[in-house]
Amino acid sequence: MQHNLFIGNLAKAATVSGSGDRAVCRFTLISNEYAGKDKDSGEARQRIVSIQFTAFRQKGETIAQHALKGDQLIVHYRIEHNHYTDKTSGEEVYGYNFIVEDFDFGAPGKEKRKQLNRT
Repeated sequence: MQHNLFIGNLAKAATVSGSGDRAVCRFTLISNEYAGKDKDSGEARQRIVSIQFTAFRQKGETIAQHALKGDQLIVHYRIEHNHYTDKTSGEEVYGYNFIVEDFDFGAPGKEKRKQLNRT
């Protein structure tokens, strides 16, 4: 069994469709990653990694209710293969879904800090 962990910040507020047992939450996490050294200057380079996650039921509703843009999330996830035939073109479509198994809230983002300072 594989274990995957991603730590990143919310690109924008999570969206939820449905409720209860039919709740589906989608959100994108962004993180910077080391990308080697620049050949000319010798300075470290970074690249941005962004992954769209899907969380179901109570986990999804909790993320949507309590996490704001910029908030850090620590996500344990599984990768699900997504293969289907496009109905209009008949082409085979291959992809992956990143399904949240568990999560923790990390550091608050700029919006959350503003909200906490008001109270």
